[in-house]
Amino acid sequence: MLFGVVAVFNLLLDPKLILIDEPSIGLSPLMVQEVFAILKDLRGKGVTILLIEQNAKQALQISDYGLVLEQGQTRIEDTAPRILADSRIAQLFLGGGLAQAAGVA
Repeated sequence: MLFGVVAVFNLLLDPKLILIDEPSIGLSPLMVQEVFAILKDLRGKGVTILLIEQNAKQALQISDYGLVLEQGQTRIEDTAPRILADSRIAQLFLGGGLAQAAGVA
């Protein structure tokens, strides 16, 4: 509910940029869908969104560009569609890191 109030307030101010940290954390799947629908709508209205989100797949689906961090280090930086198609992403999010995926000891 708080996210909705913040989103409405921000829309009233006609922002050019919104910074959002983990908007889906602790929410039910239905609420997560609503949050991402709001973000997608804002993006469609020309608002730039800087989003930090553990739900990488869903975040990248509404993004133009992404950075993948692992243990505080930038591991992948590319367009969102290319990151989503990168086979290393499954390894990173399903256990192990990018070094393991590359066979580095």
